[in-house]
Amino acid sequence: MTMKNIVLLVVFVLGIVFMQFAQAQSVDEIINKYIDARGGLEKLAAINSVYMEGSRQMMGNEVAVRVTMVQGKLYRNDFEFGGTSGYTIVTPKEGWSLIPMRSQTVEAIPEERLKAMQGQLDIAGPLVDYAGKGNKVELMGKDTVDGKEAYKIKLTLPTGKDITYFIDTKTSLLIQTKQMSAGMGGGRGTGSAAQEREVITNFSDYQLVDGILFPHTISNPGSGPMGGSTTFDKIELNKSIDESQYKPTK
Repeated sequence: MTMKNIVLLVVFVLGIVFMQFAQAQSVDEIINKYIDARGGLEKLAAINSVYMEGSRQMMGNEVAVRVTMVQGKLYRNDFEFGGTSGYTIVTPKEGWSLIPMRSQTVEAIPEERLKAMQGQLDIAGPLVDYAGKGNKVELMGKDTVDGKEAYKIKLTLPTGKDITYFIDTKTSLLIQTKQMSAGMGGGRGTGSAAQEREVITNFSDYQLVDGILFPHTISNPGSGPMGGSTTFDKIELNKSIDESQYKPTK
């Protein structure tokens, strides 16, 4: 190999390394701007619990919802509709659901589906401190979401599951995610790949809560039980959560 060819090879290799380094910087820069736009890492890390009240428009009906989250310990979604009430509870070890429209019996969430749902125990989300959580990210370029230019980031969890995030290039706020899901978080079914479908979630109407921006409208386009829009009119941070919330009740 001539000296000229060696020089060209070195330049080529360095160019690849530089491009990879530049992309890594870009991904981290985008994620850091997103964290800063929300309120900053320090404030996000200080959240121990979140309590939210609102309503969900689903299949032409309005459902009252209450969401309770305790960092790393609890995700609970209570709902009331047509004089009946139910819930889904997720903890690090167990999960249960009571969905009266389907059954009057509390059902344990199967292990496979429970593992998929336990990502909701992370209040800040998998983008924040992604490397420390064992997640990997990749910048996939830009895309357009509802007329807004957005950075497209693919995040891969340690389980191998992928979540695609779309972050507004102007506001640095998350406006959409896409991921494959086994469907509703009930107790039946195995959540096999054959049952999976793409779930799109849109985030909008960001408002400050104790110095942190939270989306007050979260919607899933489409028809059926997976589609609908939830609007929260009350969000409280770091309130005391009663121990009774961790276990199922009839």
